[in-house]
Amino acid sequence: MLRLLTALNLALLVLFPVSWAAPLMRAGLLPLFGLSEISILSGLSTLWQDGEAALALLVALFALVAPMAKTVALALIHLGRAPLTLLPAVQTLGKLAMADVFLIALYITLAKGMAVGRVETAWGLWLFTACVLASLAAALGTAHLAKRGALG
Repeated sequence: MLRLLTALNLALLVLFPVSWAAPLMRAGLLPLFGLSEISILSGLSTLWQDGEAALALLVALFALVAPMAKTVALALIHLGRAPLTLLPAVQTLGKLAMADVFLIALYITLAKGMAVGRVETAWGLWLFTACVLASLAAALGTAHLAKRGALG
């Protein structure tokens, strides 16, 4: 099981950055015009350029830093390079990453509720959500192995 968790976690080191560049949604002002694709990275760029530095940094923390820090920490634990005492911090980082999925869903719901334009979810939202859930499963599996004494 440790090998499976390690493989899953190492795959996330590649899949998370892909999900950041993938389109989360397509949005447009009027249905007659083409829809613009919005990714996590393009959204961060727009926030930064619009002078919303604090919000851009907060979203970057939730969407980029927390998931990647959690993934790296789990990889180090799996490979025996970090102590098991790091697991509570890993679980906290996972909660921050889940907050980002919630925020994205909230933005989509609000945009659809305004009925001013058109918003469609795209495959990147599903990829990012799957990455966060896979990371959660890897953390839970690691905690289970640690309780059984199968790690370290």
